[in-house]
Amino acid sequence: MTAVKTTLLGTSAVREALPEHPAVKALGELITDAKFDRGELTLTVASDNIVPALKAVQAAGYNAFQDMTAVDWYPSTPRFQLSYHIQSHSLKEVVRLRVLVDEADASVESITHVWPGANYYEREVFDLFGIRFENHPNLRRILMPDDWVGHPLRKDYPVEGYR
Repeated sequence: MTAVKTTLLGTSAVREALPEHPAVKALGELITDAKFDRGELTLTVASDNIVPALKAVQAAGYNAFQDMTAVDWYPSTPRFQLSYHIQSHSLKEVVRLRVLVDEADASVESITHVWPGANYYEREVFDLFGIRFENHPNLRRILMPDDWVGHPLRKDYPVEGYR
């Protein structure tokens, strides 16, 4: 869909080069940062805007939740990044929505009421990174035992676990 062959960094550059892009148009002022590189569009939104952002791209024709995951950028602040991949079959493309989450309040609203398929992905991120998903219908460990201490994909987690 997009014929841009260069890397675009920053909201202004992406808006200028892709003013008619459905996701860019749909999200409007919700975008806090943007990047277009190697044919992939990444749009950053504030953590408290993830649900409105996902509803906006859904209304713009993005009809399939692919996946979501987290990245621990320790020791950077904000520490965590959540990446949501949403696909449009009609547009034949995927958009990545990115949310940055601070360690002090490692929580974000659950998107399961928008995309029910996010249920297990949110549980996995909660289990392995310790990020809480508010209003999740069943937020509990999914991979580690219930009595496990800590979150093993955090970069400050001991290699051999807590002993």
